[in-house]
Amino acid sequence: MEIRLEIPDRFQGHTLRDFLRTGGMSAAAIKSVKYQTQGFFLDGQPVHLKVPVSPGQKVFFQLPPEKDTSVEAQPLPLKVAYEDSFAMVVDKPAGIAVHPTLNHPGNTLANGYRYYMESKGCPAVFRPVNRIDKNTSGLVLCAQNSFSAPFLAASVTKEYLAVVEGALPLGEGEISAPIGRRPDSIIGRCVTPQGKASVTQYQVLEVRGGYSLVKCIPITGRTHQIRVHFSWLGHPLAGDDLYGGSRTVIGRHALHCGLMEFTLPFTQTRVKVTSPLPQDMAEIQKWESR
Repeated sequence: MEIRLEIPDRFQGHTLRDFLRTGGMSAAAIKSVKYQTQGFFLDGQPVHLKVPVSPGQKVFFQLPPEKDTSVEAQPLPLKVAYEDSFAMVVDKPAGIAVHPTLNHPGNTLANGYRYYMESKGCPAVFRPVNRIDKNTSGLVLCAQNSFSAPFLAASVTKEYLAVVEGALPLGEGEISAPIGRRPDSIIGRCVTPQGKASVTQYQVLEVRGGYSLVKCIPITGRTHQIRVHFSWLGHPLAGDDLYGGSRTVIGRHALHCGLMEFTLPFTQTRVKVTSPLPQDMAEIQKWESR
């Protein structure tokens, strides 16, 4: 994969190494480019890392070839909400797993990503920065290369939309309750004093017909966090029969990752991507997309 960058004003007089490290490139990644490819170029000329740079100069380098992956390329519909050399955001429908597993060996987001990249002549390893359950819909951030993955992971924030059973008071709230494994289930989680600290901030947007539409911001990233927290609060997600919800109005847990923000390496550009409320959740009480 080729990377093309422009030196911004603030790096006047700094070295190329300073620019690369400040932009989020690790020493190991710089070394791999230096010794496994043709190295770094500045305005079309090969240069060493200690050369001083000036605003407006163009930096070019190629990343080393990706390692082989066992994930099979499969032609799945892939709705790409954002894409550049460092990041891709895929809008995942409910019912598709993110990674192949024993129960879902194929037809996953990873298989579709692999096919999409190969069709463009850019084979790449699937590196999801956030992972959502098979039946959760919405945005998944993928790193396009190994060095951008930790940078994206450190900067990403996410907002979810959930439909929960019962009428919650309108306005903002916070659930702070530790989450751990449920002793009677392989996959289930529960609120327990022995669990890890878990915090979910939320805002009740609308209440109608015995259901509440809630915007959720997970401050921590525990497995099933939003689902467990609202079940513990006495308001399980609609359709979430694992945590006490009913499938009367929807056939899966009503949770959607609807907003994601992250910062790109080098340019420090803040990117915001949104995805509207999916039809199956909107139809529970005829809520408008938001």
